[in-house]
Amino acid sequence: MAQAPQHFNLLDPAVIAEPYPFYRSLLEHAPVYRIPGTEVFFVAGWQLIHQVLRNQQDFSANLSGILITGDNGAPALFDLTQFGSTVDALANADEPWHAVHRKLVLPQLNARKVTAMEPEVRTWVRQRVQQLVGAGGGDAVEVLANPIPVMVMARLAGLPVTDVDQLLQWAFSGGDILAGTATLDGMLELAASTAELAQYLKQHFARVSHAMADPPNCVIHELVLGVQRGLIDEAAAIAILIVLVGAAGESTSSLAGSALRLLAENTALQAQLRAQPAQIEAFVEEVVRLESPFKGHYRVVLNACELGGVCLPAGSRVFLLWAAANRDPTVFQAPDEIQPGRADGREHLGFGHGMHFCIGARLARLEVRLMLEEILAATTGFTLDPAIAPLHTQSIFVRRLDSLMLRVAASKTYRATD
Repeated sequence: MAQAPQHFNLLDPAVIAEPYPFYRSLLEHAPVYRIPGTEVFFVAGWQLIHQVLRNQQDFSANLSGILITGDNGAPALFDLTQFGSTVDALANADEPWHAVHRKLVLPQLNARKVTAMEPEVRTWVRQRVQQLVGAGGGDAVEVLANPIPVMVMARLAGLPVTDVDQLLQWAFSGGDILAGTATLDGMLELAASTAELAQYLKQHFARVSHAMADPPNCVIHELVLGVQRGLIDEAAAIAILIVLVGAAGESTSSLAGSALRLLAENTALQAQLRAQPAQIEAFVEEVVRLESPFKGHYRVVLNACELGGVCLPAGSRVFLLWAAANRDPTVFQAPDEIQPGRADGREHLGFGHGMHFCIGARLARLEVRLMLEEILAATTGFTLDPAIAPLHTQSIFVRRLDSLMLRVAASKTYRATD
């Protein structure tokens, strides 16, 4: 039997690095669990999360308060409105605004657009895989998993791909706001970083608005048209772009790093996917379930209600733990095992669900598939560097690797100039 949830310190670096015993404890003992000293509740059960997602009357996606580390080192609720008025966009927006935002962005993320991006993305991936293979290994996060998603996001949004390093820094700062490990002083620094990103995006918004193409060729162009048509204002447009920058950098980088780590730890699975590359897509989907890129998202309780036998006060918050629900044994057989193509695999919540299903899921799947196709084709094997263990970022929000040192054996048949 798993230990009771109160035996775990959710901000303990060891619990953050390996959260699954804590999640099992929540699922077994307290699927709706009030974090001591706060009015924030973890929701771990798959069925309970679906219950919240269906109830927009009582639960709002607006992001007005989050967990931080208080002065005593314990979790505390931080009121985000201290930063000023907030503009909720995409994943943090309720209807009717959520539908407006999604409709403006979706044309640049539809199946045709994503498919058209594949040759360019594969070229970027191949160049970086060659760098990793040529060196006999290295940090796969730094070389591959981090930069590729931000480069893709920049191309999609209409931002300079050459700004990848700065955009990556801003993207991770956005995720750090939600990490739960930031102190009050740290939150002020992160707010300043977000303000810098907003200013940068405003400059490019103005640039695109003065050089419009026909038809629209990037997300910024779509948002400029949305402002011109009176569908949104410029503040909402910039908020949408901030969400996209953060989501692209955090979620796809997290997914790619986890996929590479799991393969580095399982040479038999590597061999299976090299022999049958058509199975890579199913493996990527299983990684989304097993190592959910975003561990969870917040909801605000609008009206006092009951969930799983627990009373939730109006104004409290729930944190929907996708990562726990994706290992719920009442839904998934052998939930801790990697089983690409499992019959229950599509039930996962790794990309959210319903109206808030991740708008970039198709693109994330493409990027990670290409990374795995290229590194598997370029190598006879790759393993973890035994001298340097994988390091996860300290966050209750995202499951991202800070580093992943690999040792790589090049394939003699791989043509580096392809």
